[in-house]
Amino acid sequence: MTKVLLTGGSGFIATHILELLVQRGYEIVTTVRSEDKAAKIREAHPNAKLSFVIVPDIAQPDAFDQAVKIPGLDFVLHTASPFHFNWSDAKTELLDPAITGTTSILKAIKKSAPGVKRVVVTSSFVSMISAATLQDPNKVFSESDWNPNTYEDGLKGDKIIAYRVSKTVAERSAWEFVEEEKPNFDLVTINPPLVFGPIVHHLNSLSAINTSNERYVDLIQGKWKDEILPSIGTNFWVDVRDVALAHVAAFEKPDAGGQRFFCVAGKFSNREIAAAARKNFPGLKDKIPSVEVKGGDYPPVVPGYDNTRATEVLGINWINLEKSTVDNITSLLAAGA
Repeated sequence: MTKVLLTGGSGFIATHILELLVQRGYEIVTTVRSEDKAAKIREAHPNAKLSFVIVPDIAQPDAFDQAVKIPGLDFVLHTASPFHFNWSDAKTELLDPAITGTTSILKAIKKSAPGVKRVVVTSSFVSMISAATLQDPNKVFSESDWNPNTYEDGLKGDKIIAYRVSKTVAERSAWEFVEEEKPNFDLVTINPPLVFGPIVHHLNSLSAINTSNERYVDLIQGKWKDEILPSIGTNFWVDVRDVALAHVAAFEKPDAGGQRFFCVAGKFSNREIAAAARKNFPGLKDKIPSVEVKGGDYPPVVPGYDNTRATEVLGINWINLEKSTVDNITSLLAAGA
């Protein structure tokens, strides 16, 4: 039976990956930060072939040494990422941990898990962008794009740039490792933009909401009632279930090896999200902004995107914004939003 190691098993994307792995009958090893998180996942999947390794701090150089020593590993899905905005020193608290968090598991696999055939790493669309390209109406983003900001740029104090650099240097370090070290496995990276979609039932807690989904909580709690918040950022989105499917297809499909995948469903505006909520949740009309309420439109410039590779190689039939919105809000209401 195929055995898969999934790191960061209680994360937003990882919980959906785990559901897919269970449905497809894989034997799963997942890392979590605490026994409490393991217990919740175990309770949700009582009949799954599922085991856990506690990894309290994924930024440690030896964080995954024990996890990869479990006999019989075939594939590794590395979703764990040491990111937060509450840092004061970009080098020691953000950039170096991002690199270590990626390269440490690759080194451990090469050393102790010779049976691993492929590693799939969760990267991000921010490793593709720069401020200039986001303002170019003729730009079409694809897997060939890389954020030009350097490690040194990430040290200069701007938290948005530092975050983007942390993702970029982490992904670049993974590709460089494979090129230089010639390990027993090949590499795939998954690069999503903003990730929307439902929270998994056994983690129904508003405290577990990822940053991208916070706008949905604000919407149904009435914070957009008088004015829809601006649609700032990249205006690209994808549903979490498609991101999960991309990770699983990335190790199931031989042709995916050695490739990056820009996993994007399309463009969105906050106004479109509000319209989908208004159409499908009449019971929330006292909270959701009416059609006359201003705001939330697209910015003046929105570049294009090309998701052909992920569509064709990974076989993804992208979930649309209305379905994602409906399923997302339904899950948030169940969680008490």
